[in-house]
Order: sequence, then structure tokens, then C-alpha cells
Amino acid sequence: MFVIGIDPHKGSHTAAVINGDEELVGELSLCADGRQRDRLLRWAAPFEPRLWAVEGATGHGALLAQQLVASGETVVDVPAALSARARLLDAGHKDKTDAHDARSAAIVALRNRNVRAVTREDHRQILRLLARRHHQLVAARTRAICRLHAVLAEMIEGGLSKKLSAKRASIELNKIRPHDSIGIERKRIAAEFVDEVRRIDLALVELHRRINTAVKAADTLVTDVFGVGPIVACYLIGYSGNMHRFPSAGHYARYNATAPIEASSGPKRRHRLNPNGSTPTATANSTTPSTSPRSDRSATTPPAAPTTSRNWPTGKAAKKRCAASNAASATPSTDNSASTSTTDRTGPGGQPGTTLNPAWPANP
Repeated sequence: MFVIGIDPHKGSHTAAVINGDEELVGELSLCADGRQRDRLLRWAAPFEPRLWAVEGATGHGALLAQQLVASGETVVDVPAALSARARLLDAGHKDKTDAHDARSAAIVALRNRNVRAVTREDHRQILRLLARRHHQLVAARTRAICRLHAVLAEMIEGGLSKKLSAKRASIELNKIRPHDSIGIERKRIAAEFVDEVRRIDLALVELHRRINTAVKAADTLVTDVFGVGPIVACYLIGYSGNMHRFPSAGHYARYNATAPIEASSGPKRRHRLNPNGSTPTATANSTTPSTSPRSDRSATTPPAAPTTSRNWPTGKAAKKRCAASNAASATPSTDNSASTSTTDRTGPGGQPGTTLNPAWPANP
């Protein structure tokens, strides 16, 4: 059994072949062009039986992986994170070269049984393309509305409401009659933003029609769930793909970022408030539990707010009193020295370290 690992790039591809003992038996570098599939198949003809391991088969290697699958080859998708881990365990470092990446991808496909097999694109890919286009149009409309609102705020006192539309902006622009060249240019730019928003709105209407048709053609039951319409179904089916590739509902929740924080954060421990509103053993902003024993006073005194780096009290420097005020104080000095003078940082003339005499006035 031979495993051919491929490190794909935009302009070139690197392939490495290993046997069952992870020994390198061949390498090839070729340009990414219209003959890449034929050249790879001719070069890999002596290696039978073979398995292709493409690093990032849904990214830069998507086209090549689909070409190999269309030719009847068996292709698996190797995540880049697994390739980096195999490269680290193999050489003790993460030197990223094309040859090392290709060999690491082949090793992962040889030893890891959980890599995903690449299949021919089906109707789900159409939904994914439509969902991606919908996301791009919504983002473009948001940018255009924000820029339009910024220009209108320079022309209309108080600006307009956040729920701004092209129709409302057009009505307000028609009321403005600028008298200088600066105002005329501002109105012209605002009109361009209004036209841009209108074009995006028309594109979204057309895209919604195509999404409705594509979701109906998918013959899915996702839309039977309350609150799931064609747009949400398009995102769910297009990006999730085949649901059977997730072993459990928890794996899918982690994939779509809806898993509990303890599961999605990995080994990093998180803390939440207890049902009674108090914090756990560790403080709210610290993951290190307190190890100091509680005093007797803490049994009767309600606990203070958790001390963190933000509200830690900063100690103030003790204020030193001059000798005159110290002598006039009713509180006797605790100093055991017989000297009646006190050394302070400031004295007459502002000289540091001057010996002060008690007979000096308090404010010379």
C-alpha cells in the first residue's frame, strides 16, 4: 500500500510517496496548470495500490482533489494541523517546507483512520456557494449603509436613525440644497452610496429566490424545524455537509461553535457563578484557587469582593511629618534614639537629607 501526500499551492504542487513503513520512495514537484492531473497520474502509475492524501482538500487543494476523485482515485483530506503535528513528532521541529508537508500528509493518512474521504461535489456545494454569496452581500450592504450614514451625519443635524434604507436616505437627500462645492460633493458621494445600496438590495432579492429554489431541490426536512427558513437551511446544509460524519450531537455542537464553554475551550479551565450568585473557589478573573486558610473573622464577617489584578488596592507611601509637627504632636515618638532631630527628605532650601531642628517653624 502506497500513500501519496500532496502539499498543494496556488502555483505549484509537491507530492511525496511513502510505503507501509513510512519510507520515502518518490517525490515530484509540478506546476499547477491544465495538465497537472495527467502528469500526476502518469507519475503515480507504478505505485499500486495507492491512496492520495491532499492537505487542505477544501482549500488550495480543492480543485486537484476533485480532479483525482473524478478520475476514480481514492483521496482523503488531511487537515493542516495534523500535518504540522506529524512533522513535529517526526523531526522534532516544525520546519515548513513543501517536501516535509507532503510527507507529513502521507504519514497522517497512513496512521490516522479518522481522516475524511473526499467525494464528488453534489447539491450541497450549490447551497454552500449560495450561503457564501449571501454572507458577502449582507456584509457589503452593511458597509455601504455605514458609509452612507457617516456622510449624511455631516449634512443633516443629528443624522438619521440606525435603521437606514436607500429610500429614506434618498428622501432626505432630496431635501438638501447645498450652496458650496464641498456640500455638492458630499451630496454626490451620498447619492453614490444610495445607488450601491439599491444594487445590493436587488442582488439580495434575486439571491433569495435562487436560495429558495435550491433548498426545495435539496428535499430536506430541516425547514420543518420551527424557526428554520430557507436562508438558515442553506447555511446549515451547505456548511455542515453530510451529518453522518459527526459521531454525536456534541461533536456537531463543537463544529458550529454552540458547545458549552468547558467543551469548546479544551484543557483551559473556565469558571461560572454558582446558583447562589457566589464565585467558585477561584476568583472570577483567575484560574488559580485560593490556598490560604480562612481566619476566624471570616466566619462572621461577610466575604469581600474577589480581589483581582484590576481592583487590587495599591499601597500608598507613608507620609512623613516634619520635626516641628512631630514635636507638637501629643503622641510621643516611638523612636528609641535620644536625638531630638529628625531626618526628612526636604528641609530649608529644599536640600535632600537635611537634619531638621525642632526649633524651626512649621512653614519656613
